[in-house]
Amino acid sequence: SDLHVSADGRTLSSISDVGNWLTATIVYGKDGNLVGLADGRLGSLRGLDGKPLPDKELADAEGLARTPDGGWLVSFERQHRIWRYPSLEGTPIAVNIPGDFGRQPYNGGVEALTVLPDGRIVALSEEYSERPGTVAGWIGTPTGRGSYTWQSFAYTTLPDFRPTAIAQLPDGSFAAIERAFDIVRGVRCRVMRFESAQLQPGGTVQAEEL
Repeated sequence: SDLHVSADGRTLSSISDVGNWLTATIVYGKDGNLVGLADGRLGSLRGLDGKPLPDKELADAEGLARTPDGGWLVSFERQHRIWRYPSLEGTPIAVNIPGDFGRQPYNGGVEALTVLPDGRIVALSEEYSERPGTVAGWIGTPTGRGSYTWQSFAYTTLPDFRPTAIAQLPDGSFAAIERAFDIVRGVRCRVMRFESAQLQPGGTVQAEEL
């Protein structure tokens, strides 16, 4: 569902939509190209009770983001929520979510999730829309008490394509992956970019295709 590579390019962490996590060391050849993975570890995401998530209804993990303190945020579909994990094998705590978060379609929730260096959360819904030609996004600002205040924005979409990943680039701008699928054409993806100035509460992001 989502994958995070450490800043030094040495390790990766990932999650699946059936509640599994995978960590590994990235192996490079002498030419600097990727040749494989080593030291792989696989486990199950846990619920608030510390037990592995029991079924797809609860375990549909989609978005993964590293927090400034070294923990993780994970967004889930079906039962829409965001949980904070101290480590991927740890027990999470629930993050307070926007009031309209639960209005997202059953299988069309937040797949694009990232955390900025100042601790703000940026989340994009795959399918929830408040006006035609866009999907909803939220910016969560930490309050200092373990919770967030939330403000919304809109993200412009093309027919069929929906955002499934987002990350901030070194120059402060943002990159997003959008995906489309149908039986005839199969899976299609495009890589998008937009300036950070577009990310404003109440605003509309218009990303450009790379």
